[in-house]
Order: sequence, then structure tokens, then C-alpha cells
Amino acid sequence: MASKRDYYEILGVSKDASRGEIKKAYRKLAMKYHPDVSKDPDAEEKFKEISEAYAILSDEKKRAQYDKFGHAGIDGQYTEEDIFRGADFDDIFRSFGFGGGFEDIFSSIFRFGGGRPQRPRGEDLEYVMRITLREAASGTEKEIEAQVFDICPRCGGSRAEPGSGTETCPMCHGSGQVRNAQRTPFGTFTTVSTCPKCRGEGVMIKKPCKECRGRGRTRVKKTIKVSIPQGVDDGFTLRLKGEGNRIPNGEAGDLFVRIYVEEDPVFKRGGNDLYVEREISFTQAALGTKITVPTLDGEATLKIPAGTQSHTVFRLKGKGIKGFNSWRRGDEFIRVIVKVPEKLSKKQKELLEEFENESSH
Repeated sequence: MASKRDYYEILGVSKDASRGEIKKAYRKLAMKYHPDVSKDPDAEEKFKEISEAYAILSDEKKRAQYDKFGHAGIDGQYTEEDIFRGADFDDIFRSFGFGGGFEDIFSSIFRFGGGRPQRPRGEDLEYVMRITLREAASGTEKEIEAQVFDICPRCGGSRAEPGSGTETCPMCHGSGQVRNAQRTPFGTFTTVSTCPKCRGEGVMIKKPCKECRGRGRTRVKKTIKVSIPQGVDDGFTLRLKGEGNRIPNGEAGDLFVRIYVEEDPVFKRGGNDLYVEREISFTQAALGTKITVPTLDGEATLKIPAGTQSHTVFRLKGKGIKGFNSWRRGDEFIRVIVKVPEKLSKKQKELLEEFENESSH
């Protein structure tokens, strides 16, 4: 498809639909378009489309990202595998008679890993980072220190003490994989998974490594550079592929950096627009003046026309924030507050009284 449709539209639900309503809508469409039962020539593509929509909208974190940034908040942040990771398909497909659940059905359709069992994968990690409003507006690069699991330097991930021997795994007979066949109303489905006894290595160790105690990995402190794009807002999440925990004979997990933007003492942010308040005197408001106002690009001059009322809002076009994945820059809005003096000199009182008398005629 050239462009993706709205996920809510695909499932036929409203944007405030509950998780139960989303699940019910998906169950109905999945049964209709499953390639093994549907005669629709586009059934497989439609099944992929509704399954992706359900995977995003049934996940609270991914749904919030999608609601805020649309497809830009999903594409580039998640791989196809990431989109489906954690989605609850099992009970839906068991109700269809698929005993193996999600993996049985999707392995032949999405072909994650080219149709082969995926390598074991380390755990994903999350890091919370706080940045300033100005850093969010312009983008920045930070260095963070994270505690991660890495391959044991003593045994190289073999989990065995150097020099000790190994033996063939009795469960998988050295293949590292086990196969299971299940009969369903739609045919026999065969799944291939990593051997749970040897963890896919095909061999068993005789003497565990002294340093990692047979785990094959140790915890280390790692310095990681993080490039933060311009225009990010609270809750934006960056995915750093391969920067999570590592496991022997497997792939590294990912590191998810969740961004929080600190409150700024000058600017308030609303989307890509900025808001500022400035005080002016009664005289300035009455006679008109020019004042300087702060912007992200430095100070700017703002003309205040004569007769300006308190809380009047002025706009500086294009002085806001350029949003993430957007070409347009927001505006800056300045609200002027007319300050009334709390104490007046005798001369000031006389002048104001004279002004009041003149105004009443």
C-alpha cells in the first residue's frame, strides 16, 4: 500500500474506543479475513493490516504514541517485529481453534526472520531522560550511562569455564530447535522454537564459568550517545536498536529512551506554539509603545498600539517550535498584562484625577 490508513478506521472503531471494543472489532475482522478461511483475493493483506492496527491500539504505550504523532510516531520507532511484540493475540486465536495461538498463525504470514525461528533476544531496557525546552526545540545530543548485561569476557558467552568440555543436548540432539505439530480445524500447523533445555545452543556445559556463574553474561556500565531530534515533546520515545541487554548466541535487546521536557521559566508550550506573558505600565498601554520580548532566536521587538487593554494577546508568526517530522514552525503568543501601580505619589494622584475629570467631559 502506498500510504497507511488510519488504524481506527481500519478496525471501524472510534478514537475513544475501549480496549474491549477494539478487541471485539479485531476478532470479528480477523475471522473474516484469515487467509485460511477467506476467499477474498486480498485477504492476506487485509489480515496483516487489521492485525497491525490491533497490535498498536491494544498496546497503551504504542496507542499513545500513535494518537500524538500518527504514523510518524510508529514508523521508524518500531520494526514490524516490535509492533507485534507484547500484543495479546493468543486468546483470540484459541477461540478460533488455533491451539498454538499467535505464533502458529503469524509465522507463515509475516515470516519474521525469513520463515526461520528467531534467534534468542536480550531484554529491552528503558531510560528516562529530562531535557530543557530549548533542547527539545533545537534537538541535541546527550551521553547517558546505562547498566546493561554484556557477554562475559571470561567465557565469551559460552557459559562454560574455559577448558571444560560440553555435551550434546539430549532434548534437541544438538540442533538447538524443537518442533511441535498441532492439528486445527484449518489444518496442521508446525511450530519451530528454541530448545528450552540448551537455550538454542545444542550443547550443555559441564562446568559453569567462574565469573558469570554459567549465565554467559555480566552486568557492565555503558556510555551511550543519544541524538534527540528537534521538536520532541513529553513522552516521546527513542528506540536505540541493539543497545539493550545482550545474551549469548543471540541478539541484543533495544534501549528505549523516554523523553520528558522540563518546564521553562519563560515559555509555556502548547503543541508547537509558545506562550509568554509581559507586563506593561498603564501609560504604555494608553499611549502605545515598543517592548522587547524573548524568543527562541533571541529578543524581538513588539509594537504595542495605543489603547491596548490588559490581557491582549499578540502573535509573532513562526517564532514557535518546529515540530518533530514537520516542516512548519509554530507561533509565539505574547499576552500583555497592564500593571496598576500599588502606590502613587501626590503628583501622580493629582495627574490621574485631572485625567479622570477630562475623561468624564
